[in-house]
Amino acid sequence: MTEREPLLAALEWQLAAGVNEVVGFEPADRFAPPPERKAPPVPPPAPGAAPVVAPPAAAEPASAGDVARTADLDALRELLLAFDGCALKKTATNTVFGEGPAGARLMIVGEAPGADEDRQGRPFVGPSGRLLERMLAAIGLGREDVYIANTVYWRPPGNRTPSAEEVEACRPFIDRQIALVAPEVLMLTGGAAAKTLLGTTEGIMRLRGRWQRFGTPGGPVDVMPTFHPAFLLRSPARKREAWRDLLAVRARLESGAP
Repeated sequence: MTEREPLLAALEWQLAAGVNEVVGFEPADRFAPPPERKAPPVPPPAPGAAPVVAPPAAAEPASAGDVARTADLDALRELLLAFDGCALKKTATNTVFGEGPAGARLMIVGEAPGADEDRQGRPFVGPSGRLLERMLAAIGLGREDVYIANTVYWRPPGNRTPSAEEVEACRPFIDRQIALVAPEVLMLTGGAAAKTLLGTTEGIMRLRGRWQRFGTPGGPVDVMPTFHPAFLLRSPARKREAWRDLLAVRARLESGAP
């Protein structure tokens, strides 16, 4: 047997097994680790290419001093829209800043936006807002005559009561908002708003109907705590007391003095 015969026999066997192409002359070791891959060289920058500029640092959060230095309501609104110090902002649909004419003689402050307010971005809309408008009309005022806001600017999930931390985060803004509006009379609707701004632990049943004072850089403002319209919708028998509070507000506005 010549040396070629075993080679030809092996070739015939491979052909019978279906081999019809030669892929290499060296045997491949399928158990060997793969060769290391080298990263392709980075080409030099093209002549005249613009330098890479680092992104600007994050803006510093607004401080109480920044809020106190705002010159008007528009500047205060812009500062509030950029403010991220209250967790409620992350879950709310809209920031409910407030609305009405600067310099309004009467300012109304509630606790926090509800579902309707959050959806529209306006304070006191929906059933509570419609009742408030009827209450104002009863003493000869329209919604466009008063400034309306809340002590908290974003709706708490599920309309829960805002936490002390959430109220405290918003406090510099509502204080400045009252100072910029500079009303003659401040009407606080509901126990939460009254407790926040008057710094008291008394409930609205004891506070309502009794004149208070709220200090601002421009001087003290007369304050009338009363029931929230949402409470009056649930407890219509209390409307008689709320009517007396409204009459007291009208008398104070008409007299222009305590």
